[in-house]
Amino acid sequence: MGGVHGTPSGDLAKHGISPSGEVYWNLSAKDLIDLAVARGEGVLSAHGALVTETGERTGRSPNDKFIVDEPSISGDVNWGDVNVSTDLATFERMRAKVVDYLSSQDALFVQDLYCGADFSEALPIRVVNHNAWHNTFARNMFIRPETTQLEKHTPEFTVLHAPHFEADGEEDGLNSQCFVIVNYAAKEVIIGGTRYAGEIKKSIFSVMNLILPKKGILPMHCSANTTGDNTAIFFGLSGTGKTTLSADPKRALIGDDEHGWGANGVFNFEGGCYAKLIDLSQEDEPAIFATTRKHGTVLENIVLDGEGVPDFHDTSKTQNTRGSYPIEFIDNRTMDSKGGHPQNVIFLTCDAFGVLPPISRLTPSQAAYHFISGYTAKVAGTEIGVKEPQATFSACFGEPFMPMHPGVYADLLSAKMDEHGSTAWLINTGWSGGAYGEGNRMKIKYTRAMLNAALDGDLNAVEFITDARFGFEVPTECPGVPSDVLQPRTTWNDGAAYDATADKLATMFNENFKRYEDGVSAEVNASAPTSMA
Repeated sequence: MGGVHGTPSGDLAKHGISPSGEVYWNLSAKDLIDLAVARGEGVLSAHGALVTETGERTGRSPNDKFIVDEPSISGDVNWGDVNVSTDLATFERMRAKVVDYLSSQDALFVQDLYCGADFSEALPIRVVNHNAWHNTFARNMFIRPETTQLEKHTPEFTVLHAPHFEADGEEDGLNSQCFVIVNYAAKEVIIGGTRYAGEIKKSIFSVMNLILPKKGILPMHCSANTTGDNTAIFFGLSGTGKTTLSADPKRALIGDDEHGWGANGVFNFEGGCYAKLIDLSQEDEPAIFATTRKHGTVLENIVLDGEGVPDFHDTSKTQNTRGSYPIEFIDNRTMDSKGGHPQNVIFLTCDAFGVLPPISRLTPSQAAYHFISGYTAKVAGTEIGVKEPQATFSACFGEPFMPMHPGVYADLLSAKMDEHGSTAWLINTGWSGGAYGEGNRMKIKYTRAMLNAALDGDLNAVEFITDARFGFEVPTECPGVPSDVLQPRTTWNDGAAYDATADKLATMFNENFKRYEDGVSAEVNASAPTSMA
């Protein structure tokens, strides 16, 4: 039996682990990073950040994520291609292997943390790692308890993390050597075969997404900011501007990724940020750039130059380069990671078809429809001559992490918005004047002006026109924005081409929504766009 270091708040024996090496409990990020470097798990950049590599898997492994199908949750889960079931026997077999593997390691690292800044609803968790750098990641990303909280901390969910243990996919009844298995009855997550740190936080996010709706709390894959008495939440898939637009010098950041909307307002699930760093520059993202130069930040798959300085433009390891850091590294933030009930709910889309208005106001039913749709459009691949955008739909703007039917989350969103008088806006940060290849990307200064006008109430007295195809309301004017930009059809040289493209997009929405029709109200189904052909 090895030594025990740090402040233990429990015993690994209750998890079936019999450590043969050192056990480090609740160490600070500084101590963990020192150990990570000493153990060869990473190196320090010229500015003191820990730089690590995740190996072959540089992102999530959605095909290797499973939920144990057992009576307590079987009827709650929206089973299918996203929420894939496994049986208890498979979980117990893999758990035994993970426990044996962890028990044999020369060192284990444990963090007792919380998920949720509103402690009336926070989930006490425990994360057990055999890498110091993954333990640093967990400490960065979740809520760090104060000493008095740590003394009475009892984990309600535990993550057993063995990234270097690889399964025999066929023999173990899995898809590959990688696995992420959630067992709600046992209140455990086991992870193996992948060093990508994001699996740790996303697994607990998925847990919250099943637990909280039963309490009337809406879990959200969104960013949030506030002025103190004016709070906004921002939904959007990758590339839509969620991080950029929620970072506002006039508004304090609540969090950048995962939140709950409960009886007291909005609260961050996390104690840190996990930012994409591809092409990061000090000029465009000064706050995030500054975090990469602090001891305590963990940089994943970042290439260092000969002087040890990160090259954020080098994507030779992956385009999904990441940095994790405690939220305290962001100066312009709320001190308690909480905000009031949102006055405004923002859905961000990057419409590469150039069809959607740059800003539109939604009815509650339309808000539910677009929330469930989770639409954006990406530019087609690199093949020469291919300019056709590709529509992407991800329910609730986070489908891989939503165990329940999207209609459950949409109903909660509608109820919250109705109770607190929130207004929903759809903002298109994509193309105008034509689709990608013909039109132009919407200018960020126009998007900022429209967003500010919505948040500040400057659009309340403006005349709106109802879009005949999509049904939402489009303002006829907005401070700081040319009026002709607001109506997308007028920005196209060929109105007939716009109509054809808009009808095509409307059909895509309708085809995608067919899988959700049975789980939503008639009002939400009636909010679908109508082809004008």
